[in-house]
Amino acid sequence: MTDGLAIAPDPDAESLDLGDRTVANWFWDGMRQASTGPMLIVALSLIGVGGMARDAGFSIDIAVASTLLIWAGPAQLLFFSAVAAKTSWAAIGVTISLSSVRFVPMCVALLPMLRTKRTGLFTQLLAVHCIAVTVWAESMRRLPPIPRAGRLPFFFGFATMCFVGTSISTAVGHALIGELSRPFAAGLLFLTPIYFVSTLLRASRQPIDWLALVFGLAFAPVVQMLAPDGIDFLVLGVVAGTAAFLAQKFIDRRGERL
Repeated sequence: MTDGLAIAPDPDAESLDLGDRTVANWFWDGMRQASTGPMLIVALSLIGVGGMARDAGFSIDIAVASTLLIWAGPAQLLFFSAVAAKTSWAAIGVTISLSSVRFVPMCVALLPMLRTKRTGLFTQLLAVHCIAVTVWAESMRRLPPIPRAGRLPFFFGFATMCFVGTSISTAVGHALIGELSRPFAAGLLFLTPIYFVSTLLRASRQPIDWLALVFGLAFAPVVQMLAPDGIDFLVLGVVAGTAAFLAQKFIDRRGERL
């Protein structure tokens, strides 16, 4: 009882039914679905990270470790470019942290879909680390039809395949630094936002989904100019999401009057 209101538990969150599959089946299915396209896109986008790591004087194992531990292409590029420019470690830490603030709303949106009554804190923290743009976008689209108890193993299987692919591509980029032009590497990195937008388009069902995309694309140049570096993506999400919510409310009210 909270403030006189009873909060009913979510029956779906209590369910431990895996459907007609085992935990291992859901894990392997996640790996299989990631290998059909999403893993390739995110892997290609991180080839340039390996090259930049080598430019900054880091060995191939450090480059691959940055993919596994930082797990965000833009943050990795910031890290290696800052090291190459001899920026202080404190400033590098602050910069990387700010650049990753954009993942906060993604975690808030995805974690409730993954948790069950048996999900421990460590498992949730591990799931948060696995969240990246491609993994989040595909999970939001693929998880709803899956029984709740199967979502977490599916998610970890999906993320694992993406980790494997990006680790390999980072190593390849490190080895091919002399053969890979900077414009081409930058183009590969740009594959991720393109894929992200296309995934959101496929997943959009309600008018508010389309409104959020339209407002996001429209406000992006203005927010990028006005918002501080590192939190511009978060600011854009708040501004565009709020605008979409208000626009949807306005449309609903007009519909009620007609």
